[in-house]
Amino acid sequence: MATPKQIARRERIEEAAYAVLKESGYKAASLLAIARRASVSNETLYNWYGNKQGLFRSLIESNAREAKELLEGALQTGSDPLDTLAALGPILLSLVTGDKAIVLNRAAAGDIGDTKTLGRAIAQFGRDTIAPLVRNLLQAASRSGLIVCDDPAAAADIYFRLLIGDLQVRRVIGAIGELPPSEIERRASEAMALFLQLHAPAGGVRSLPPAHRRPSG
Repeated sequence: MATPKQIARRERIEEAAYAVLKESGYKAASLLAIARRASVSNETLYNWYGNKQGLFRSLIESNAREAKELLEGALQTGSDPLDTLAALGPILLSLVTGDKAIVLNRAAAGDIGDTKTLGRAIAQFGRDTIAPLVRNLLQAASRSGLIVCDDPAAAADIYFRLLIGDLQVRRVIGAIGELPPSEIERRASEAMALFLQLHAPAGGVRSLPPAHRRPSG
């Protein structure tokens, strides 16, 4: 288990990595520059992360961890799928439109002509990890008769489009600022309601808890 000192050091490193990435872009964001910004040794970064790619993979995984753990926990314990989906919405929307995700995506766009590695890492540890879990959640909801869903993968894609739409793109290009929590909650609840209208069983959909509440179980 990491000590409080190690946790604080990792937080410093992550903050430094985002700052250097925002200022210099991915190609020029060296471990040495990040180490200097974080006031740690270059050796520490190599020992902990192996290389620059390892450090940024760690940032991406950390950014998506809350959503991933919510879904994995619900699937393992058999928690109510719709309660879980309602709880996921605000978490996921905050994740993809938050400042950290935007810095990573802007850097990935700038990296297309260089290493082409950051975008692949974002896809691998972001949507490529979360989407199958949402698909499995919707499959469980369908089997329980909570929704009508012949194709869970397609239904998951519809859910993402309803929840996120073009918000992340608009954030990346600077058309809009970071969404306040109240707007996150409103959009997540609206997306959930629209999704359930599309996939409601014959008897209708039961009422759900507020979107920000985690499911029990």
